[in-house]
Amino acid sequence: MSSNEVKSYRISIASSHIEILNAKLDAAIFPDELDSAGWDLGAPLDDIQRLTKYWRHEFSWRKAEEKLNKLPHFRTSIQCNGYEALDIHFLHKKSDAKGAIPLLFVHGWPGNFLEATKIIDALSSSKDGQVSFHVVAPSLPNYGFSQGTRKRGFSMEQYAETLHKLMLRLGYEQYVTQGGDWGWYVTRAISMLYPESCKATHFNMDVGQPPSPSSNPWLYLSTQINPFCRLTPREKAGVARTAWFEEEGFGYNLLQSTKPQTLGYLLQDSPVGLLAWIYEKLHDWTDIYPWTDEEVCTWVSIYWFSTAGPAAAERIYYEIGRSGKWGERMDRNKMWKWLPGVKIGYSHFPRDIHVLPSSSVRTVGNVVFEKDHPSGGHFAAWERPDDIVSDVREMFGRGGGASGVIKGKDGY
Repeated sequence: MSSNEVKSYRISIASSHIEILNAKLDAAIFPDELDSAGWDLGAPLDDIQRLTKYWRHEFSWRKAEEKLNKLPHFRTSIQCNGYEALDIHFLHKKSDAKGAIPLLFVHGWPGNFLEATKIIDALSSSKDGQVSFHVVAPSLPNYGFSQGTRKRGFSMEQYAETLHKLMLRLGYEQYVTQGGDWGWYVTRAISMLYPESCKATHFNMDVGQPPSPSSNPWLYLSTQINPFCRLTPREKAGVARTAWFEEEGFGYNLLQSTKPQTLGYLLQDSPVGLLAWIYEKLHDWTDIYPWTDEEVCTWVSIYWFSTAGPAAAERIYYEIGRSGKWGERMDRNKMWKWLPGVKIGYSHFPRDIHVLPSSSVRTVGNVVFEKDHPSGGHFAAWERPDDIVSDVREMFGRGGGASGVIKGKDGY
């Protein structure tokens, strides 16, 4: 592939890889389980045994592959400063609407590009006369069908540089972004590094800190003297949800942030281990979403058959904020500080892993859109696609807080 070439891409996993998966599923050995065990101990044995049986005997990767290949897949080679060029996989659905806005959708872990498939058609549609988008949904480097790096230090700056260069490669000098989980951090890094191109971003995960007298004096003062700024029922429930995550659901993060290589042996060698590791999050981080066995097996198979392997996807946790010979990094504390210029929108979903008061999310920048939703969790584009489409359209449409952020592309 030439350095600037964009080529159509077709997913085609070698039959030998499918045979290896089937052999490992056949040889699976399961642990026992305590009497009356529940989700508080982790993924239940009955669920994992059922899913393993389904994955082996009923699920067909070839059928899933055929369905996925109906989407507009592409790959192109992107090189970050100081790193080797990587082939980056992405979906790209252009709108035929005049003034359509380029939108970069960024997934996180344990998500993947699949999350965008429920919103890509609606966002790019021009049939209803609403604001329309050219949607770009990549597999992050080290994820899905993008290549992974072999060099240490690939962190937020490099993820941001890769996706920014991808948008430029596609001819989008200015664009907006949407994301949650690592999508929050990657799009935030893009906003910080390339504000001349990234004009606004919509988030579906809450990130921020309580306002302080020194960094956010007016916002802090308003929370102290204005009775209307007391916590709403949504915010009170969010405080409890966030506390649960920090106390009961954060163990995976500690492992992936400190010893990703050790964990990688499990995820790379055992499909049942990978299934349990991801399925627990699909259950715990959603709002009673009715996952089908087909959905779960497709989701986990994308990790199992990923170009760089499932272990590569953990390394982002280790790299963020780490310093070394590659210099100071863009860590979380820097990314949580006030950033002027780039407009921000938030959609709050009650069963996400971080559900913060509005006063906290407003400490990161110029928030021009907020919407509370009565249901939904961490994978909002998959769980509540209509809400994401509606909120993004409202934010960027006529009269929205980010209307007209891209010159000549008002969306109407």
